[in-house]
Amino acid sequence: MADKKIIAILGATGAQGGGLARAILADPSGGFAARVITRDVNGAKAKEFAALGAEVVAADVDNPESLRKAFQGAYGAYCVTFFWAHFSVEKEMAEAKSMAEAAKAAGLRHVIWSTLEDTRKWVPLSDNRMPTLQGKYKVPHFDGKGEANHFFTDAGVPVTFLLTSFYWDNFIYFGMGPKAGADGKLAITFPMDDKKLPGIAAEDIGKCAYGIFKRGAEFIGKTVAISGENLTGAQLAAIFSEVLGKPVVYNSVPPEVFRGFGFPGADDLGNMFQFKRDFEDYFSGVRNPSFARTLNPTLQDFKTWLTKNKNAIPMEDAATSA
Repeated sequence: MADKKIIAILGATGAQGGGLARAILADPSGGFAARVITRDVNGAKAKEFAALGAEVVAADVDNPESLRKAFQGAYGAYCVTFFWAHFSVEKEMAEAKSMAEAAKAAGLRHVIWSTLEDTRKWVPLSDNRMPTLQGKYKVPHFDGKGEANHFFTDAGVPVTFLLTSFYWDNFIYFGMGPKAGADGKLAITFPMDDKKLPGIAAEDIGKCAYGIFKRGAEFIGKTVAISGENLTGAQLAAIFSEVLGKPVVYNSVPPEVFRGFGFPGADDLGNMFQFKRDFEDYFSGVRNPSFARTLNPTLQDFKTWLTKNKNAIPMEDAATSA
């Protein structure tokens, strides 16, 4: 490992970081080594990465000193937060600040910060097109990440800002897959009208990040946006129908209806979809799958991903949806 550039990876036991760790480990001649940072070095995923050849180091993003130690001697780091674990923008921003300061203290030469747009630049708090949430955000899980960008630039960290897209894995894990309506028909439901939703396989985010690291300094100081494919709800439903062998329709609802669905984070996600719908020219425009494929030549489109994962999609038919 001494002759390889070490990438310290936060979130390696999650979707994004795990994809990066696996991409590095699958490319032994690529010149990089994976340092998996986790709170629990004895956890199943940590042990799995150790068995694959990763260095596994204990640290906690809520403990800045442990983070500084975990970054020592590394060439770069992949920094990501997980809003849905706690629903706290303030906690997420504090974690980002700790990551930026630890990266500076360790003298890292390239950091990728997995971020998103601060939607308040498009929809100010005074704009009533969508409700203000928690008193100061429009899309909390976007806005906090976007606002936190300045921690990295203020610290003088050599950083690439990576804008990701909707995880298709949400159809498996986040309850967004096809569900039977009152008429018994399977439907996917978004407040997107006929606008395109950029999406990506979570594992491909990590592979794109690896592509950024491999390109050296090219993307330092730049914002990079990635997507696997940009599809309308109707196009997604058509691919679901084809791959699952069952008719699936797209149910477009108004954002205020989606916000009222009542599950944790429904208001946040309703605003998110509305932002993507109302600013499609920008949002889909910067997320170009052709560019993402230059970073990750094995980038999957939606049909490829769904064909591989169709048996993992929770299927709820009319008989079980009551």
